[in-house]
Amino acid sequence: MSNADFKSDPGTPGSADADELQLQHLGYRQTLHRTWHQIESFAASFCALNFIGGVRSVFFLGLLAGGPAAMWSSYVVTLVFMWITAAVLAEICSALPLSGSIYIWAAESAGPKYARFVGIVVAWWTCTAWMTFAAGNCQTTANYIVSQLAVWELDFPGGIGNHNIKWRALIWAISEGLLVVTIALNHLPPRWYSKVFKLSLGLMMLDFFLCMIWLPIGVSKTYGFRSAKDAFTMTYNGTGAPPGWNWILSFLFTAGTLTGFDAAGHIAEETKNASVVAARGIFLSAIATGVCGFATTILFLFCTPDLETVFTLAAPQPFVQIYALALGRGPSIFMTVLAVIGLIMNTSIAIVAASRLIFAVARDGVLPGHKWISHVTHDGQPRHAVLIMWFFGAALLCTILPSSVAFTSLVSAGGVPTIAAYGLISLLRLTCTPNQFQTSKYKLGKMAKPFYASAAVFNALIFAVMISPFFFPVTAETFNFAGVIFGAVTIFAVITWWFTPPERWLRTELVNAARQGADGY
Repeated sequence: MSNADFKSDPGTPGSADADELQLQHLGYRQTLHRTWHQIESFAASFCALNFIGGVRSVFFLGLLAGGPAAMWSSYVVTLVFMWITAAVLAEICSALPLSGSIYIWAAESAGPKYARFVGIVVAWWTCTAWMTFAAGNCQTTANYIVSQLAVWELDFPGGIGNHNIKWRALIWAISEGLLVVTIALNHLPPRWYSKVFKLSLGLMMLDFFLCMIWLPIGVSKTYGFRSAKDAFTMTYNGTGAPPGWNWILSFLFTAGTLTGFDAAGHIAEETKNASVVAARGIFLSAIATGVCGFATTILFLFCTPDLETVFTLAAPQPFVQIYALALGRGPSIFMTVLAVIGLIMNTSIAIVAASRLIFAVARDGVLPGHKWISHVTHDGQPRHAVLIMWFFGAALLCTILPSSVAFTSLVSAGGVPTIAAYGLISLLRLTCTPNQFQTSKYKLGKMAKPFYASAAVFNALIFAVMISPFFFPVTAETFNFAGVIFGAVTIFAVITWWFTPPERWLRTELVNAARQGADGY
């Protein structure tokens, strides 16, 4: 079967269903399979966000930045504004349900004059964010595995720590192996991959409920709960920043667990009734992630040991040691295995979203070898785009070997472009296209402009937090390279816009077709 078998003839509307007709009106033809439904759309964002893994990964940053009082209160603020941001994206997703959607949303939000420039810049931003996310997740997963060495007090040649090249080589080798597994999962047929979405959902919720039930039981029998005063009112400044900014830095924890809900939009061309289902997937995943993430945060504030004990934990993933302290060494292995399998599934799902973004950018003709990258298999999958994810992720992981700081800097910069895109889209909707996208089935009505303004301002704050130094005073070792990397990516994007002829990428007729299709013309 050839790619043509998945394409509809634009001249015969009767051969296309409503999704394919909408895609044609937006200037594209159906080439990807379209077999996924609401559960897959929801899982694409919910599992990529991975609230339980996300909270565990950045929980200790929150303790340093303001302490428990800042963590829970900043989380409440983040919930409100990230849900508003999700509503803004859901509105435009309903009108423009396209693969690689976020850069198309940005382009169309800018209006016809600036559409191509904004689209190219945001395409660079989002490709950077999603392509580094997979490699970062693999290293996070590897940290869970090797943390068992600290639990069982096993010696490692040269010692456990990033100062040891042998240790970094171990982390690198495990991470590369995990990346291969996550890429291999992406080669499952679409109907089989549907089971990956559902299994990932199930594992996350099992992890969550075990933490909610088993962990408190273990804590009550061992080191005991923190007091309500400690959990809700204790403050801490472990960053060295001025008190006010130290508190604001807690948003690095809260926003870090709620960034990435646009993933449902990236698989819109593979989702049935996409103008409704993909938009709903974005919003509902943000709601669910926020509620579950907040509950997990409160749980951990009560169930972690005192700060003095917490800051002496030496494992790369301290929660592995916390599980061992509360549940015992043996049970900690079970919780580690559960977390590792869940992270593998979630990383695979993140690769699904990222590969569709790469496919869309290549389909529009800008990448070297774009015809090969945008190739779609007989079963409607962009597997060459998946391979690009593998090549890039494997190369990025190699930076662990010379310096873990280099790898951490590259990965930490991954969240910045996504937040920048969220804020820019909101700002452009407010200033350039406040009345467009009339075909959206999730119009915000009278709340539109307040939502656009709120989302733009809040994401600007989060952007400032993400590029700010985390430790003060700033030294060469504590300098945050996220802003530098973001600036470099933006410069490359502007150069690409300058030297790429309009007829090669985001052609004017394509931009106009998408705009007219979104407005129902």
